Amino acid sequence: MNYIFPASYAWGNFSVLAVGIWAIVQRDSLDAIMMFLTGLLLTVLTDIIHVSVFYPPNNHLTDVKRFSIGMAIFSLLLKPVSCYLVYRMYRERGGEYSFNIGVTRSGQDRSTYEQIDQQDAPPQWPDLSKSAQQPY
Repeated sequence: MNYIFPASYAWGNFSVLAVGIWAIVQRDSLDAIMMFLTGLLLTVLTDIIHVSVFYPPNNHLTDVKRFSIGMAIFSLLLKPVSCYLVYRMYRERGGEYSFNIGVTRSGQDRSTYEQIDQQDAPPQWPDLSKSAQQPY
C-alpha cells in the first residue's frame, strides 16, 4: 500500500477493520455491526476511487506496485461478500432493515387496535362500596 496509495487508503481500511473487531467482540450491539456495515460500504466506494485515480501508467509499473494494486483489487472484490456476511450477522442479532419512504396506507391491519372510549369495558379496580357490607 505504501508504494501506490496515499495514507487515506490505509486509514480508511484499518479504521473499518477496528470497528469490525469491535462489532465482533460486542455480540449484543446492533450499533457496532451497523457501523461496520456502513464502513464497509463506504470503503467499497473509496477503494474504487483510489484504484482508479492512483493506478500507475504501464511504463512505471514495477512488481511491487503490481502486487499492491492486485491485492487492493482482490480486497475490493471480497468486500461485497463481506458486506453480505455482516448483513446476515446484523439480521441474526435482531436487526431489521425497513426502508420507509413516508407513504402510509390507510387500510393497515388494525387487529391490535384497542378503542379507548369503550363504555362497556370492565373497570380496572373493583368498586369497594358495593362489595363491603354495612354492619347493622
